[in-house]
Amino acid sequence: MVKTTLKIDGMMCSMCEAHIQDVIRRAVPGAKKVTASHTRGEASFVSEESVDETKLREAVAATGYTCLTVTEEPWEKKGWFGR
Repeated sequence: MVKTTLKIDGMMCSMCEAHIQDVIRRAVPGAKKVTASHTRGEASFVSEESVDETKLREAVAATGYTCLTVTEEPWEKKGWFGR
């Protein structure tokens, strides 16, 4: 599993967060745990495998926001009590 984090410029409110979350879900159909925060200026999600960064950037740009960076890191599901 891979956690992808996007730094996004242009989000101003919770509606902007919802737009970004919808864009991510459309661009990455298998995305889970999709979140966005306009105060931090970032969005993140978890997927089974690495995503096409160019496709993701284009999808975000098509909605009027600017994707500044895309980073990926391994993600491991934590069970009860952090095990």
